[in-house]
Amino acid sequence: MRITGKALGGANWMPSRDWLPLVSRDSLRGDFIAGLTNATLVLPQAIAFAAIAGLPPQYGFYTAMVVPIIAAIFGSSWHMVSGPTTAISALVFLTLSELFAEVSPQYIEAAITLALLVGLIQICFRIFKLGQFVTFVSHSVVVAFTAGASILIGLSQIKYALNLDLPHASEFGNFFPALFNQLPGASFGAILICFTTLAVAVTIRKYYPKAPNYIIALLVGGCIATLLPANLGIQFVAPVPAVVPQPTLPIGSLSEMSLLIPGAFAIALVGILEAVSVARSLALKSGQHLDSNREIYGQGMSNVVGSFFSAYPGSGSFTRSALNLEAGAVTPLSAVFAAISLLVIMLIFAPLVVFIPIPAMAGLIILVAWRLIDFPHIREILTTSQSETIVLLATLGGSLLVDLEFAIYSGVIVSLLLYLSRSSHSTLVRMAPDLSSRFRTFSPIEKDGIIECPQMIMSRLQGPLYFGSAENLRNVFHQLEEDQPEQKNLFIRIEASSGIDLAGAHVLTEENDRRKARNGGLFVSCGYKPIRDDMRRLHLPQLLGSGHIFRRKQQFIERMVPRLDQNICATCKARVFFECPPASNSDPVNKI
Repeated sequence: MRITGKALGGANWMPSRDWLPLVSRDSLRGDFIAGLTNATLVLPQAIAFAAIAGLPPQYGFYTAMVVPIIAAIFGSSWHMVSGPTTAISALVFLTLSELFAEVSPQYIEAAITLALLVGLIQICFRIFKLGQFVTFVSHSVVVAFTAGASILIGLSQIKYALNLDLPHASEFGNFFPALFNQLPGASFGAILICFTTLAVAVTIRKYYPKAPNYIIALLVGGCIATLLPANLGIQFVAPVPAVVPQPTLPIGSLSEMSLLIPGAFAIALVGILEAVSVARSLALKSGQHLDSNREIYGQGMSNVVGSFFSAYPGSGSFTRSALNLEAGAVTPLSAVFAAISLLVIMLIFAPLVVFIPIPAMAGLIILVAWRLIDFPHIREILTTSQSETIVLLATLGGSLLVDLEFAIYSGVIVSLLLYLSRSSHSTLVRMAPDLSSRFRTFSPIEKDGIIECPQMIMSRLQGPLYFGSAENLRNVFHQLEEDQPEQKNLFIRIEASSGIDLAGAHVLTEENDRRKARNGGLFVSCGYKPIRDDMRRLHLPQLLGSGHIFRRKQQFIERMVPRLDQNICATCKARVFFECPPASNSDPVNKI
């Protein structure tokens, strides 16, 4: 059964209540099972994502407990589960690692402050209703950014997998020479733990996909670490001092906040792209109506509230959200149950975290990073779309060679430029009656047997009539004049999908004046009332003159054909319109 949600009003800032009628005993059971399933998945993920972000494990748990509850209550999607994600964690690390020492009090304070700034920026997106503009950002930006972040994440874990002191992963010029020079001193124990953990996780996922492969792999890695000699110097995850989210005041100094704003904006944008993409994919499966602006508001509120409980920035998780839907979740209460279940599990098992070796975590993070690279989609982009390939390479190159913030902005700018380039190329499709058709329906002139009227061009506009396409349309008009100088009259059919602004109106007026000087004219028809209203608002009927704007193409033909040069009509062999005057009996075309 398809579920249809009620669209939320634009001014509704309170928690979403459109799913409350769905709550029943059966839905609560489904939500609880889905929540419990999600909690077992997020347990190792929270540790891994916190490590990616350069934070102690407890901050991954805080984010996994607080953020999903607030996002579920204030958001639009009924099945999306928010919290720590790889992409956001990577951005947090890359934003803060150049400013503060990892895991230092200043680093942790900045990460929490970052969550507040990200949330406020996302709420501003909601206030100005910018959710619709997310659709203009190519999905290739997200694919390339995720691939670039994944590569950097994987490289950043090599130092833990080998127990080496290596430079920052983004410093390619220093990283690879240092890795080559220090490789002989790599720790055998760390390598064994890392690759065993990775191999166990891959094997279990392949042969037992429903088993908790991350947890089992960490248990195996921990067992190996305890069996190895202590003098190998294997490092373990730090203990979790407090399982319950800790209240905090997420406000740093003004100078610190000014340093964080560029990174916060990039994280906010990626978080929106990530969350809306996940929510839309779930809505396609569930049939739920999705309000993108409401979802952005939910993400903003979750980060703002989360920052007051020691959470770092989060977003929608595709893995946990897909699992939530497949496990039978019906309402957002499943996310609430997942957070509560995680808290209960952590109260019981938190002391065991100290037995997880850091090389084992490195192995899992490398595996997560590898799986995040969408190789099939990248291959599809490279082989099918030149424009999307440009977006992909610009974003991926920026990720690896500059930084992730620059990559996001460059990818967004390139995708917007390509969109504007496509929208600025409005064209005219020349049409003429098909003489082989009983009703002489109009077809493009490229079709065999199509003959044009020698005195006028009939056309259909493809694309908008706005400032971005004005110059391109001028060039089209000039080319028509050069190619068809004898066809002094130009008719344009404007479809409902076209828009018009003042610059577009000026282009039509200019062309009409030019054709009038050659004893011709430009004529327009449009049956779509909003565009006709725009024409009146732009004074186009007065600018073109009386008898130049029609509602239907047939009205133009009936009025225009008798006004054509009858001397030319008398010798014309085309007779493309029913309204054309009779030709002599010797004219074979006339006998159709």
